[in-house]
Amino acid sequence: MNKLLIVGTVAFDAIETPFGKTDKILGGAATFIGLSASFFNVKSAIVSVVGEDFPQEYLDLLSDRDIDISGIEIVKGGKTFFWSGRYHNDLNSRDTLVTELNVLADFQPKVPAEFKDADVVMLGNLHPMVQISVLDQMTAKPKLVVLDTMNFWMDCALAELHEVMKRVDVITINDEEARQLSGEYSLVKAAAKIHTMGPKYVVIKKGEHGALLFQGKEIFFAPALPLEEVFDPTGAGDTFAGGFSGFIAQSENISFGNMKNAIIYGSNLASFCVEKFGTERMLDLEKEEVYDRLKQFRALTQFDIELE
Repeated sequence: MNKLLIVGTVAFDAIETPFGKTDKILGGAATFIGLSASFFNVKSAIVSVVGEDFPQEYLDLLSDRDIDISGIEIVKGGKTFFWSGRYHNDLNSRDTLVTELNVLADFQPKVPAEFKDADVVMLGNLHPMVQISVLDQMTAKPKLVVLDTMNFWMDCALAELHEVMKRVDVITINDEEARQLSGEYSLVKAAAKIHTMGPKYVVIKKGEHGALLFQGKEIFFAPALPLEEVFDPTGAGDTFAGGFSGFIAQSENISFGNMKNAIIYGSNLASFCVEKFGTERMLDLEKEEVYDRLKQFRALTQFDIELE
């Protein structure tokens, strides 16, 4: 079985949307990535840090899905990373209300020995120096390294971000971040500029408007499934990344053609994530539902056209 190493936050979130609000619930980039990747036949592990306040039942939820949690450090007396946000009516924009780094502030990732030769490394959204530290611990060059990042690191750690970008194969960012990183408004030009920074493949997420995959002059577009109800977009991008990296790790195929499939699998899983608050939908999701919705994705994009 192929190995997938996931690096990112395991955290508490408190979320407010037009449809309701939550107290502290399970969140974090690595959590969503791990739950999404668990739908594939891969051996996965999470590298992260939590405080002593993190419930054992949350760790058990991850273990129950065959995710190796030996790389999740528990800091005695420490408090877990906490984020709170309020989404606007369009659910595309949000205000961050609280960010408490807590144990994440001094996080020194430790890759479990069994995963230092992982086939695929998924670098979830964290400080670029933490991401570099993980790559430095690998004993074998991964077949694929996927990087997720955000505008915050572009604002405060751009030089370090450029360093990690030189060592990755795929970058996944949203359209706003792609424009900021490249200085180009056109997403085609933005992807071309980002290619020169290191990544061979550029994935630009456009939320409810789907996702774009670029490799050189080749472009693929995957739509987002139109949904009747969207409750909470938190974690959708990480769920997408987990589906993308999980499918690639399972299939062992790193061609552009196979990445098209990975984009669809990622988009499919992300469409479930937004249906309930936090990780709730991913935790009760069945493989049959995933398969049925994949058929909907295929129907959405399939057509016959006569070319003269």
